[in-house]
Amino acid sequence: MEKKQKLLVLTGGGDCPGLNAVIRGIAKRARKEKDWEVFGSIEAFNGVFSEPTEIVALTRKMTAGIHVRGGTILKTTNKGNPMKYPVPQADGSIKFVDRTEELVKRIKSLGFDAVINIGGDGSQRISEALFKKGLNIVGVPKTIDNDLSATDMTFGFQTAVQIATDSFDKLVTTAESHHRVMIMEVMGRDAGWIAVHTAIAGGAEVCLIPEIPYDINKIVKRINLRYKGGRGFVNIVISEGAKPKDGTITSSAGEKGSEHVRLGGVAYQLSKQLKEAGCHAEIRETVLGHVQRGGSPLAFDRILASLFGVHAFELVLEKKFGRMVALQNNSIASVPLEEATKEMNFVKPNSAIIRGAKGLGISFGD
Repeated sequence: MEKKQKLLVLTGGGDCPGLNAVIRGIAKRARKEKDWEVFGSIEAFNGVFSEPTEIVALTRKMTAGIHVRGGTILKTTNKGNPMKYPVPQADGSIKFVDRTEELVKRIKSLGFDAVINIGGDGSQRISEALFKKGLNIVGVPKTIDNDLSATDMTFGFQTAVQIATDSFDKLVTTAESHHRVMIMEVMGRDAGWIAVHTAIAGGAEVCLIPEIPYDINKIVKRINLRYKGGRGFVNIVISEGAKPKDGTITSSAGEKGSEHVRLGGVAYQLSKQLKEAGCHAEIRETVLGHVQRGGSPLAFDRILASLFGVHAFELVLEKKFGRMVALQNNSIASVPLEEATKEMNFVKPNSAIIRGAKGLGISFGD
């Protein structure tokens, strides 16, 4: 009997609506080929490093119907970068070491013929590094932030925008009822895509994003235009990475073992700045946080993620390694990993979406 080929699938970085749809898409497509078996590594590459290994077979029973579920059945982590792997030291500190050579050897020794890595920009940089060290690997772009330039859109983004928009709609009615300024903080790290789309969909008066540093006095002026005799209301969307023209982002140290600073709290910072700049309206803040990452993915994200999964496996079949699947001009395509990670997808201040938002009367504080 001919030996079956083995594929390893993993999800890395933050969780995102649609991850399970990709896993299911890969597994279903692989079952059409009789000589392939698909396995999943628990918590990204940590499953490979674990002793004993935490690797599970992605059986029909395990993947059935998971496309409607949020999160990832394989779990995920942002503390397992093999290029900077966190190793606890005797004194309680963390030392980051390069374990990529060891990882490639381990994966090959476990008999895997190929790997599909589902993740954002950090995960795909890892994919590129492992490919250069001889690993047969294909990438699938995942992030609610929509900040990968090689693909027109990432799955999970539309669901995050819908969640944010639903929340914003609810804040509009309470802002109007109490004559308040409502500040809603959304995710996105260094990219303002979620904030801009939510602002347009929800009809915000002000939208603050990382790409356009804001002038607090201009925002106060805009707020004042909405109030007459102490009555009026304003709804503001602010991205977690937004910053004033003469200030820095609001952040704190990340958790032990994480490479990233922790963003969040900019809504409260903006509230304080507005009060100090002379805003007399009553202000309330809402930080959406991780609700944007959870829950069942929208139909759009289920479809995109499923097609990404199918195409990723077909790249493996065709031995087109070192590539990442992408949505380009409404078609599923692929690009070299090097191109996929070369440039981040930031909101351009002079882009059509910003011009359109300003045409709708949305202020960016610039």
